[in-house]
Amino acid sequence: MSDAFQDAYPDELSVCYGCGRLNEKGLHIKSYWDGERTVCRFRPDPAHTAIAGFVYGGVIASAIDCHGTGSAAAAAKRARAGQSGVEQNPRFVTASLHVDYLKPTPIDVEMVLLGTIVEVKGRKVVVDIEVTCSGVVCVKGRVVAVELPKDWKP
Repeated sequence: MSDAFQDAYPDELSVCYGCGRLNEKGLHIKSYWDGERTVCRFRPDPAHTAIAGFVYGGVIASAIDCHGTGSAAAAAKRARAGQSGVEQNPRFVTASLHVDYLKPTPIDVEMVLLGTIVEVKGRKVVVDIEVTCSGVVCVKGRVVAVELPKDWKP
């Protein structure tokens, strides 16, 4: 599999709890292209328990959030391929996160997050995400992501 979208983030932007490769205690969310959709596979840890046997909703929201912003960066990069004068490795942050919990999400199986790029317009990208466990859709989310300004510094 090719490098994850999040692996392209510079070190100073790689400390996020959800997807930061430099955050020792983080979730280490990794997202990839799968045709026209994006995919992230995440195995919850027993510490991510809400009630016995099920994943805490905040962890699910964090996974959707980071898969969404990673997918937004990849979609913008794909849309800008070959263009000059635009950021080729953009970094996006969340402007809006909406999560619908449809069924309890079991903790003992892999979560698969599938992203669909809904809109790429200027500095804004909208991504719809389905979270499935063993083929069952447990959660749906939408991330509206905006690109960090080129001159933004942490």
